[in-house]
Amino acid sequence: MNFTLNIEPTEVNVRQEVLRFVSQFDSLTPEEAEDIAAHLKAKAFKKGQILVKEGDITRECYFVLRGCLRQYVIVDGDEKTTEFYTENQAAVLFSSYTSQSKSTSYLTSIENSIVIVGTPSEEDNMYQKFPKLANITRMMLEQDFGQIQNKLTHFIISSPEERYQHLLSHRPDLLQRVPQHQLASYLGITPESLSRIRKRILKSS
Repeated sequence: MNFTLNIEPTEVNVRQEVLRFVSQFDSLTPEEAEDIAAHLKAKAFKKGQILVKEGDITRECYFVLRGCLRQYVIVDGDEKTTEFYTENQAAVLFSSYTSQSKSTSYLTSIENSIVIVGTPSEEDNMYQKFPKLANITRMMLEQDFGQIQNKLTHFIISSPEERYQHLLSHRPDLLQRVPQHQLASYLGITPESLSRIRKRILKSS
């Protein structure tokens, strides 16, 4: 899905996006979806806005409805991208969020984005009020963790070109949405190496 939120997010847009997301779950009645959407907290972030800085204690978790977030660390003055979060993905800096310790990462929006925002207390209140939501969240987290494990395994055992090919197959939208230097960092290579890989693949296709 190639998506960029070019218009300025408004309160109406945010509400509509929350309801659109909640309504996709078959286990919820239309009335339950409306009620949950009315209670969920969502925010719009402009391109380039920082959600979490290194050293912050992360008190919020995020779920992307529209847009793209980028997580990165700074090593010897260089930014190293560790993840991109796009539509229907949770962006949670778990080590900081769960233990309330200082974050070692940054989290920024690289597109105008609309995200659901939660805190531990708000999550508990929502799960008590809407038990079905707890089951939906659990299933989504299990799926996310499985994908993270598969991604890490593939990254360790694959070559840079295989990583790029995997990205082409599984997250092709990032190629249009993400600057090349950030994409190269995500793949663990230099922008020059990424450029050579792309040229080789184009020639062989």
